Amino acid sequence: MNMFASFGKKLRHFCSVSTQKISCLSKSIVFLQTCFFRLLLRRANPLWVQIVYFVSLSTLGFGVLKALKPRTGPSFIPKNIDLFFTSVSATTVSSMATLEMEVFSDTQLIIMTILMFIGGEIFTSMVGLHFSRFRFKTALDQIASSHASLSSPNLVDQIELGMVTNDNSNKSSTVHNQSLGATSENLRYLSMKYLGFVVLAYLVLVHMTGVVAVTLYLVAIQSAKEVLNNKGLNMFTFSVFTAVSTFSGCGFVPTNENMVVFRKNSGLLLMLIPQVLLGNTLFPPCLRFSIWVLGKFHKKKECKYLLKNTQEVGYKHLLPGRYSVFLVLTVFGFILLQVILFCAMDWSAEPLKGLNAYQKFIGVLFQSVNSRHTGETVVDLSIISQAILLLFVVMMYLPPYTSFLPMKDEGQDSESYERMKKRRGKIVENLMFSQLSYLVIFIILVCITEREKLKEDPLNFSVLNIVVEVTSAYGNVGFTTGYSCERQLHTQANCQDKWIGFVGKWSNEGKIILIFVMFFGRLKKFNINMDGGKAWNLL
Repeated sequence: MNMFASFGKKLRHFCSVSTQKISCLSKSIVFLQTCFFRLLLRRANPLWVQIVYFVSLSTLGFGVLKALKPRTGPSFIPKNIDLFFTSVSATTVSSMATLEMEVFSDTQLIIMTILMFIGGEIFTSMVGLHFSRFRFKTALDQIASSHASLSSPNLVDQIELGMVTNDNSNKSSTVHNQSLGATSENLRYLSMKYLGFVVLAYLVLVHMTGVVAVTLYLVAIQSAKEVLNNKGLNMFTFSVFTAVSTFSGCGFVPTNENMVVFRKNSGLLLMLIPQVLLGNTLFPPCLRFSIWVLGKFHKKKECKYLLKNTQEVGYKHLLPGRYSVFLVLTVFGFILLQVILFCAMDWSAEPLKGLNAYQKFIGVLFQSVNSRHTGETVVDLSIISQAILLLFVVMMYLPPYTSFLPMKDEGQDSESYERMKKRRGKIVENLMFSQLSYLVIFIILVCITEREKLKEDPLNFSVLNIVVEVTSAYGNVGFTTGYSCERQLHTQANCQDKWIGFVGKWSNEGKIILIFVMFFGRLKKFNINMDGGKAWNLL
């Protein structure tokens, strides 16, 4: 019995020691993981973080789409390059299509909806804001620890008794200033935290409003409902997919014809126009207005700080007040310009044939709004006037927050000059081209890969059509001139007209180039921030 008791005692001791060691080991592992994660967040280059994010997301999306069965079943199996292209297009919110949308099953459409949502600019910027807040919180903790070391108990006692020497007086002044600085920095941290919640609420509210509005319209208007019934599309899937795609600026629609099939449903087009603007060009003014309204009732200090200190917050979509006003004027100015020219050139032409005056105006307005980074379409772009097509190319090229009203002052100019001086010695940044230069390079590469088709099928494979396709991919828009068998000079017996983008008829090499263009377009903001092309002196 004593032997068993002794053995049991040793076993319990062994288990207790082992448990303590395992617990210490697990705590050490968690601590190391936390330190590694913090170091990664503090040291990681935002450009490389987003490159890894979008490439990984596109690859994962391709794998899931590949594993799921399409709606067509075994009669049509999409090529791997086309599935990966579709995944990249959804992730980068580009809506460039090499496959007809009605090929995809409901489950695949849901996967694409998720890709568009988490690949959208507002969602990724919100995640980046939380990372910035985490970095700032780490810096605040370091300041707090250094402040605690300066304020010793003896110093506090001497201050209370009025027995402070000159040296201690200087120290107390330093502590007081640091305390004020810490208070200001703490307000900045709380404001960034509050901004993250505001962006999240904005994201959820606009999406929910869009889904409800589209669903109610489809229920109320029989003609729109019949379109979905004839195509075998689920109403709720269509509503969620379209709302997410429109707000994120992707432009995918579950129908093969995009919004052409709804060109007479002016009410639906009017519902989607605010979604386009709220998620893209007018997001900064709407965000600023939301913060101003919230500041009247809740978190007044944080809202006031956000409105007055946009540079310190570091959120690129939170613009100063004057800039926001000028941006609104510029956005509506561009829309007005496009509507006037479109109506003047094509009011009685083939693209708007079969519509009454009201439907024509709403269709032109919808098309003009979508030229700035969304890409949903109600007309065949291959038959519109060449002047309007070139105007759309310019609109697709311009960044979403373009404003032609001067905003820079002398201080900003000098700051930009000093930044350029510091970077002048960096070889990589000096070799960087401008955005337009990269665009021309991509167009030339596509012309090289498709040179045989440029000779054999010049009406479809024209340089202008290639320029439209590449610019659309670069701007993450999704406009395309498509491909028509009727435009072939040498008619092919097996040619079939399909509702796919022009890129769907390119070679695999051309599709790969356009994949790079979509990634580059999604990340072009980093090249703009680095003053790409500034090293080239064009005198």
